[in-house]
Amino acid sequence: MTHIIAFQGRPGAYSDLACRTAYPSWTTLPCDTFEAAMEAVHSGAAGLAMLPCENSLAGRVPDIHALLPASGLFIVGEHFQRVEHCLLAPHGASLATIRRAHSHAVALGQVRRILKELNLAPVVQSDTAGSAEQVAGWNSPEEASIASSLAAELFGLQILRRNVEDAAHNTTRFYVCAPKPGAASPNMAGLMTTFVFRVRNVPAALYKALGGFATNGVNMTKLESYMVDGQFTATQFMCDVDGHPEQPGLRRALEELSFFSRETRILGVYPAAATRGVAGGD
Repeated sequence: MTHIIAFQGRPGAYSDLACRTAYPSWTTLPCDTFEAAMEAVHSGAAGLAMLPCENSLAGRVPDIHALLPASGLFIVGEHFQRVEHCLLAPHGASLATIRRAHSHAVALGQVRRILKELNLAPVVQSDTAGSAEQVAGWNSPEEASIASSLAAELFGLQILRRNVEDAAHNTTRFYVCAPKPGAASPNMAGLMTTFVFRVRNVPAALYKALGGFATNGVNMTKLESYMVDGQFTATQFMCDVDGHPEQPGLRRALEELSFFSRETRILGVYPAAATRGVAGGD
């Protein structure tokens, strides 16, 4: 398999850091969009894609929920990445000289405390790593960036202060996706199953559809709903549950779900991350 893993974003982005943390011997492939990262796997340019699905502060990543079910890719793993924001500036700058902090809007919203402490004007940029690249290019002692330590390394910036995020539990969860399903066996412990379904248009359909998971003792760790095809009446649900579809409890729950669903499709069966269950995934 090609030991290249694709991600959406610029070099030094948190998705890049997640790839390097989870697959340290692999080469990372930056892509402009989520669709491009998925296509890189389809075309064989990459063996895997690292796709963010939710953040402990910002919530779900809507694009992934909409794109992944139709992508033809399969989830073969998950990864939890702590988001540790750093205050970066060119060499020669200091906390006394910087006046503005550049970063993605979400990142700036997560570092309000240090912006207030240092009286920095927030400047919104398209992404965290891109802001670091811009600050490096300007090489001004008044310009700083909120980005990862990896961005500092790649763009030759100094770290004025580490871990400047307001919340210590800021963590992003990623799906690791491949062109073929993983080889998880029903007798393996610690497995997760992700699937999507659409309920039939009958009263209490969702209640009835989910009842089988409770009666069969299946732990559901995520349930997300979103519209499909721009229709208010066409709702699709994405679920993460513990277990393998061939294990008795989950098999019975999925059978019961099928009675009340128009469509049920498994997106992946994969080992749960070792950090799952720890606060913030870390």
